[in-house]
Amino acid sequence: MAIPNELSHFNSTSSPYSTTKNDVNTSVANSTPPCTDWPNVPITTVIPVIFSVICVLGIVANALAVCVLAHTNTSRRTVANTFMLNLCVSDLLFLLSLPLWAVYYAQGYNWTFGLLACKVCGGLLNFNLYASIFFITSMSVDRYLAIVHPLCSQSARDPKRARLTCILVWVLAFACSVPNLCLRELYHLKDRNVIACVMNYPNDTLNTTLVCLKIVLAFLLPLLIISCCYCRIGRLLLADTGLGRMQNLSNVPSFKSQESCSKAERSPTPCVSHGSSGGQPREGRGLERVLWMVAAVVLAFFLSWFPFHCMTFLHILQIEGWVDSCWVNWSLKNLTPLTLSLGFSNSAINPVLYCFIGKHFRGHLGRLCKGLCACLKTRGENQSQKRGSFSTRLSSFSRKLSDLKDLAIVEHSGPA
Repeated sequence: MAIPNELSHFNSTSSPYSTTKNDVNTSVANSTPPCTDWPNVPITTVIPVIFSVICVLGIVANALAVCVLAHTNTSRRTVANTFMLNLCVSDLLFLLSLPLWAVYYAQGYNWTFGLLACKVCGGLLNFNLYASIFFITSMSVDRYLAIVHPLCSQSARDPKRARLTCILVWVLAFACSVPNLCLRELYHLKDRNVIACVMNYPNDTLNTTLVCLKIVLAFLLPLLIISCCYCRIGRLLLADTGLGRMQNLSNVPSFKSQESCSKAERSPTPCVSHGSSGGQPREGRGLERVLWMVAAVVLAFFLSWFPFHCMTFLHILQIEGWVDSCWVNWSLKNLTPLTLSLGFSNSAINPVLYCFIGKHFRGHLGRLCKGLCACLKTRGENQSQKRGSFSTRLSSFSRKLSDLKDLAIVEHSGPA
């Protein structure tokens, strides 16, 4: 099978380039001419800007989330908080390596940080890809159990088990990242005369296998689990909202059948009577807010990663020789970094969706900020008091020194 030109290869975790052992020493001309009339995206300008924005916003949001979640009392730490804390730590580790990738793109795929940094940054990137999605899936399952099966899942939803699950996620994510860590190498791109940080696959078969594994484990399977969990949650909440509206319209007191009471117990909001209050019942408003939250979580996950995995699948089709045209080469070269940036943005969106929307989290954050401000204010007052005490002592010392000088003058001016 003919191997495309090295500049048309696709690297799913750093640049649109990867290599195989066959093209380390040779470069075979691409079978399809490039689309000369299609404008190229200014990757070296656009991508560093996008990475910088994602890096700043993501680090600030995740750092705040980690501070709040880490300062939560251990006895009050829930299963959801445990997953959130680990998710934010995973995103934060990756975002700290993002400036190096921004410089890499700005220099036209020229890696100047050495082989070790290439392997570490590539490993962190791939590690976060798996870890963040695994944590999001775990949180979705936890929400499903908490809302749909609250009584049956009490023993399963234990903070100790959640911590064990987090350890398992870290181990699985690391295991999935080992091939990326081992195959990541520095490679000289002759057409650009740069040293690129790429995946150097021994053969196309391993390339195809790893990419397919990534699509299944990091997107399709989590998307299926997340969609099933939130569809079940949405159906339950919609049923409860409809039941509340029917009771409000018929002005029925708070009599419920055994089935409706069972549903109300599973609802995330307390079971209250729905009297006519001149507007939508308070419980209905709360349930609709949860429904919008559910929809936002699923859409954020899908929109962030679906374009990237479409490019990944297109790369597989190109490797197998099923598609080969100028628009494929143009898409892989120009759209891959953009879709990868969109996937990275999920690391900045996660703390907003899972932390900052919640009232309890905002309350903890407000108290933490007030405590920090009070601490800084107290420290400033102590510093001013120290400065005042020092100036007082200095003036006292000056007065004593002046008195001594006066005494010396009097003694010298006396009779000899």
